[in-house]
Amino acid sequence: MKVLLINGSPHAHGCTYTALSVVADELQKAGVETETVHVGHRDIRGCIGCYKCRELGRCVFDKDMVNEVARKFEQADGLVIGSPVYYAGPNGTLMSFLNRLFFSTSFDKRFKVGAAVVSARRMGTTTTLDTLNKYFLHGEMPVAASRYWNAVHGNTAEEVLKDEEGLQTMRVLGRNMAFLIRAIHAERERGGLPEQESRRIATNFIRL
Repeated sequence: MKVLLINGSPHAHGCTYTALSVVADELQKAGVETETVHVGHRDIRGCIGCYKCRELGRCVFDKDMVNEVARKFEQADGLVIGSPVYYAGPNGTLMSFLNRLFFSTSFDKRFKVGAAVVSARRMGTTTTLDTLNKYFLHGEMPVAASRYWNAVHGNTAEEVLKDEEGLQTMRVLGRNMAFLIRAIHAERERGGLPEQESRRIATNFIRL
């Protein structure tokens, strides 16, 4: 079992990384392998809606790391997305990355466990979490929860380490995520996952 963690901060070892590291430590203690990928400092363009991914099975833009991470995501049992708060939302580079990652991939994401963690100096954490969680919910990915919203506070990594409640939230999140992954894995082995409807219904709001 493996979880892929995405560091959406431009800073390799800043506040977001610190939160992700606490989650990763708990996952590893529970016997879950982890890999952290840093994307927040990269030059990643947004999706242009060309739909070439429907023909190619991957994003048409192949010079950044989206397709590389997509292959890691396909093999993973869970995904943790970490972001700093910018104007009460995720980092723009991370959003471009996630839009293309989720839209261009056709592999089954159902029952891969998802979790988002955010870091802020002060405000904007809940709106940022809400945005990130929507990627999981669209893909039928169960979202791991903790005992509070998954956020840490601090302006530096050192300050985050003083946020005792935030660190506890990350520890509980890691343990809960590991439990969910093991439970889903066991149920999958028994063939007990919910039946999937064969046809996806798409109803436009405006009809001619």
